Amino acid sequence: MATNGLENDNITNGNTSLEPIHPAGSHDQHNDYLTRYETTSKMMPRDEFASMYLTPYTARLGHLRSTFANPTPMPLMGFLIAALPLGCNLMEWRGSGGQGAALIGTFFFFGGLLQLLGAVLEWIIGNTFPFIVFACYGAFWLALGATLQPDFNAQTFYLTQPDGISEFYSSYAFFFLAMALVTFFFLVASLRTNITFALVFFFIDLAFIMLMACYWTLADGKVNTARKCQKAAGAFVFVFSILGWYLFFTLILQSVDFPIKLPLGDLSTKIPGASEKKKEPTPKA
Repeated sequence: MATNGLENDNITNGNTSLEPIHPAGSHDQHNDYLTRYETTSKMMPRDEFASMYLTPYTARLGHLRSTFANPTPMPLMGFLIAALPLGCNLMEWRGSGGQGAALIGTFFFFGGLLQLLGAVLEWIIGNTFPFIVFACYGAFWLALGATLQPDFNAQTFYLTQPDGISEFYSSYAFFFLAMALVTFFFLVASLRTNITFALVFFFIDLAFIMLMACYWTLADGKVNTARKCQKAAGAFVFVFSILGWYLFFTLILQSVDFPIKLPLGDLSTKIPGASEKKKEPTPKA
């Protein structure tokens, strides 16, 4: 075991060097280095690591990833259990509606609580990208639930104004604008994970954009157009939920070492990281 406890590509067979374990100029071993990382127990393909944690492999102090359970499926499950019913509500399936008001408890405890708890666990084991993603969307579900909760009186001030409800709709739309912006950043970063995860962010972004359009058209009094935008948002929520459930099912199968591995469209080895490019051997003249 390395004396400084660094969880890196060199930890195997008693090798404590902090340098790459392949000789300089060895392209075959270098390519293997770029696609696999080694732990104290086994060598795991980097695409498998990215699919387990939804983030590319990065070296971290200690061995918390091998000590604790993988927290990633839990907040993902919470997000999906909150999102799928909301998508159905937005599309008004089977007479549902109310923009998700009936799902406040789901937003608080599945969308909010499980994701914030998962974010803390991702932070503990050093997975920065999932930590930020789950913290952001966990806070989103809590904010959405609070806005829909009558006790928070989110609309009370506006109802006392002449154009109050229109001002509320116009103001609330900026929340979805901000969520669409941060989701776009997540989409770009997810291009180093897998295609399925990237598509989830793509459709989440479209859903936020349509919700933003829904509230702004409501502010303008265009009720029919707003309803169409709402249903479009619900459709995008439903699509990313299906992709998310496929991703969740893959993680669950991996958690029990199931012999069948579902394809996710790995991108972790297709787009080399900046640190990996620095380790590439300099071509000889």
